[in-house]
Amino acid sequence: METAPPRYAADTFDQAVEALVFASDVPLRPEDVARVYDEVTGAETSGADVEAAVERLNAAYREGGRAVRVRRWGGGLRLATVSTVAPFVRALFADRDVRRLSRSLLETLAVIAYKQPVTKPEVDHVRGVSSDYALRQLLERDLVEIAGRSDSVGRPLLYATTNAFLDQFGLDGLGALPTPREVNEILGDPAFNRERARLLAELTAPPASGAPGRDEPDAGGSEENGPDAAGPGTGGAETDDLPDAHSAPHHPAPGGRPARGGPDDE
Repeated sequence: METAPPRYAADTFDQAVEALVFASDVPLRPEDVARVYDEVTGAETSGADVEAAVERLNAAYREGGRAVRVRRWGGGLRLATVSTVAPFVRALFADRDVRRLSRSLLETLAVIAYKQPVTKPEVDHVRGVSSDYALRQLLERDLVEIAGRSDSVGRPLLYATTNAFLDQFGLDGLGALPTPREVNEILGDPAFNRERARLLAELTAPPASGAPGRDEPDAGGSEENGPDAAGPGTGGAETDDLPDAHSAPHHPAPGGRPARGGPDDE
């Protein structure tokens, strides 16, 4: 007579889910959490069970006034702080060695994110300048990857964003990217303009001794060395770098655990 697999205890299961999400330095899929739990206990759980546990955990966090939530981004689950405590986390990591994404890198990354898979000539057409340097930098940072070759003449390489891109910008998937209408609404939001002014003030402030500088390409004919390096209509070479998702407004905690607030901190 076959015995039924043991049923998990909700309290122990919730603790296991919380511990695994906390300990992982990469986003964990609910199915992976369930698999690990089953391997240890011999129970049979599913991704749906993990999702239910996440709901219970977040409810307990809210009721207890805790500063963390389990959020979905980068295709998995991460433990993150709520946005209300961002100023304290930001102050803690104020001296962190942060690599910023320049305007040209952000432009190139945005084109790839919205039009992927996309070829370099298509990216160049949208930006109006060569994207050689930007693509190299994004590949080195694992924010984009080669996704194959196009069927067009010459079979140029196709570029797409990576899971690291989703994790870096706190996105659960490409469907979470803002639509053009939402972008216009964000640009018209006074809170956005205040945050933008604050970031620009930080970027134009004199750098601290030993602080990292902007991303500069090596000499040798890359796009940033030209007179229109920042793209059409920007008035010449880049003069301001924009921070990436890890540098503002929130910073990652040690061990790869993000200390960022999600889109819904209530």
